[in-house]
Amino acid sequence: MKKIGILGGTFNPPHVGHLLIANEVHHALGLEEVWFMPNHEPPHKKKEGKVTDKQRLEMLELAISGNPHFSIEPIELKRQGPSYTYETMKILTEQYKDYKFHFIIGGDMIEYLPKWYKIDELHQMIQFVGVNRPRYSSQSDYSILLVKTPAIDLSSSFIRERRIQGGTIRYLVPENVRNYIEENGLYGP
Repeated sequence: MKKIGILGGTFNPPHVGHLLIANEVHHALGLEEVWFMPNHEPPHKKKEGKVTDKQRLEMLELAISGNPHFSIEPIELKRQGPSYTYETMKILTEQYKDYKFHFIIGGDMIEYLPKWYKIDELHQMIQFVGVNRPRYSSQSDYSILLVKTPAIDLSSSFIRERRIQGGTIRYLVPENVRNYIEENGLYGP
């Protein structure tokens, strides 16, 4: 059975924290691959900014380039409406019957799990993998495989705010992503 990690998110923009988490979980669990799964419309928060799905996808492609164990699963970008993990994973588990999916979430999402759409059914379908995130608890009533990762307190919203203020985002995102953001005038004033 092929072990696949899935890291979902808006990736608006993708940053070094996303890559660090994916790499650490890949290594710790001996996964064959980690699929980055950008969502179209997150059900738990409003999509920020004027960045298109196409631009988020292009930035994500740049961010993971060069890592043969990372790829993109665009299934949620192809659907309209909110991106519910249950519906997506139902499709993927039916499509890839010989795969065991490890769905990677941070501490913020561990706390939010009880509010996820059809969480009990989803919990039976996949293995949740939790990674530590500063200021959040990893305690849950759900079975979560915890992977210790270096603590990095970084978010896409921090990067967007830094750009709005005219500050540097060097070393917060991969260099090719930083170049893309600057060349396309994304997140700036």
